[in-house]
Amino acid sequence: MTGVGVVLLTTFLASTVEAIEMVTIVDGVGATRGWRSTLIGAAAGFAILAVIVAVMGAALTAIPIEPLRVVVGALLLLFGLQWFRKGIARVAANGLAGYHGREPEDERGPRTGVDWTAFVLSFKGVLLEGLEVALIVVSFGASAGQLGTAIFAGAAAVVVIGAIGLAINPLVSRIPRSLLQLVVGTMLTSFGTFWALEGLGVTWPQSDLDIVALLTFNVVAALAFIGLERRTTSAALRVVTS
Repeated sequence: MTGVGVVLLTTFLASTVEAIEMVTIVDGVGATRGWRSTLIGAAAGFAILAVIVAVMGAALTAIPIEPLRVVVGALLLLFGLQWFRKGIARVAANGLAGYHGREPEDERGPRTGVDWTAFVLSFKGVLLEGLEVALIVVSFGASAGQLGTAIFAGAAAVVVIGAIGLAINPLVSRIPRSLLQLVVGTMLTSFGTFWALEGLGVTWPQSDLDIVALLTFNVVAALAFIGLERRTTSAALRVVTS
């Protein structure tokens, strides 16, 4: 494989990992909170990212990204744990039947104006992962003298994964709301834990693959808590009816 081919493939694959994380956050927040504010936040993130890339160019490698990881990770962890807890309680109570009655507005976001929760989560997710893609492009492209090829590969990765995220959105919207909230809470908690600890200097042995381990751990924990919640509720009902 030629030097151009190596840069193209490695940059595309590395950027794809970051793009998947970006699209996962946007898809999850949009499906849970509503799409209007989520997409506005994502667009704002891309706009700020474009300005940063245009102004700094190759000097992007000098950006101290660790503090940003801590801030974004802590924010995702804060909201993720809230949705994780509520999702567990609702799945334990209702199974996959979803909510009964009128859905609380704070769960779906305001119908008018900007939902700042959705805006901030998608904005920060896009900005952080976009910076990661930009750093990959600059590092791989500049070191090989193929910056144009690396830019094309990085942009292609974001476009391809974004298109896939758009295509699966109808499937995501069909997931029962109780389960969807638990799924999104699990993802945000896992991403938040990973980024916050990474920003604090923790070295993950398998790099981004350790997100899968965090997801697995949180899924197992959720199943355990759902079972415990159901047993507790059943025991309380037996005491009341006896």
